[in-house]
Amino acid sequence: MLRTEESCAKFQPLFSLRADGERKTRKGNRVASISSLGYFVIGATDLAACEAFAVDAIGLQTGMGHAKDSLTLRMDDHAQRVLIQKSEHDDLLAVGWQLDTEQALDEFVSDLKRKQVQVQMGSPELIAERRVKLLYHCDCPNGIRHEFYAGALRASTLDAFRSKVMKAGFLTGRLGVGHFVIAARDAGEATDFCTQVLGIRISDYIRGEVAPGKVLDATFYHTSTGRHHSIATAMVPFPLGKRIHHIMFEMVDMDDVGMAFDRCIKLGYEITSGLGHHPNDKMFSFYVRTPSGFLLEVGTGGVVVDDDNWEIKSFSQLSDWGHHKSQPKPATT
Repeated sequence: MLRTEESCAKFQPLFSLRADGERKTRKGNRVASISSLGYFVIGATDLAACEAFAVDAIGLQTGMGHAKDSLTLRMDDHAQRVLIQKSEHDDLLAVGWQLDTEQALDEFVSDLKRKQVQVQMGSPELIAERRVKLLYHCDCPNGIRHEFYAGALRASTLDAFRSKVMKAGFLTGRLGVGHFVIAARDAGEATDFCTQVLGIRISDYIRGEVAPGKVLDATFYHTSTGRHHSIATAMVPFPLGKRIHHIMFEMVDMDDVGMAFDRCIKLGYEITSGLGHHPNDKMFSFYVRTPSGFLLEVGTGGVVVDDDNWEIKSFSQLSDWGHHKSQPKPATT
């Protein structure tokens, strides 16, 4: 049974999650499932710094803003993939989970209510701010708001996505905006939330040493469209001071990853892990510290899960090569 401190209170597990990815209720009825992770909502004390980092270093495009206290960022034909709001908390505030249709969203929310999850309909103001047609939300044990929506607004065909620094763009579409990794307070609660509330499926596990005597234990989950993981939960062996360890954006072309790496160095951003490769999702990537303090992974080549042929594995290393930690530069005399 899942117990949280806030909105996602006690529920009865009224469905079973099968290995083939199909969710069914105890009565055998099929349950609507999340299609993809659609957007991020981030809090930031310095919007100008976030805009410079996102646009000039990474390659996103600013969208039509809501107000002086927020920043809209685009990655594709969506009007908004990332919303950054002025806040005293530099952290991830909310994420949006896409359901393909309003009917699927209604079925998904009805299932949450049957499980006694305290899910609420979004206000007209919230729906307009998120640029979707219909939205519900609840909070997870880590204090992140999880929003379930249908009908994301697309930009005009006359306003195609244009990055001023990228060659080929971001890999989004049916796979969604990317992924995020929660610094879980409690492993059992985090697992229950992902499998029983979100209803998403385990991809694999990594339990690896991140520093001498410090082991990180992570579980990775995918949605129905198959990005290797849209969310991962990690028991981090040191304090982060954030709800998350990192978010990830995937690029279509390896050259764009390399050029973003070079731009981040040139512009003075902290590279926390250099170019490297993960053994589970096969992502070629690097990690850079964002102006909000958490990390951004920029990568390419991620695996797409086929549930009919997928084998859940456990890995013993976070990276099979590279991802070396940045070293302090020697003092000059």
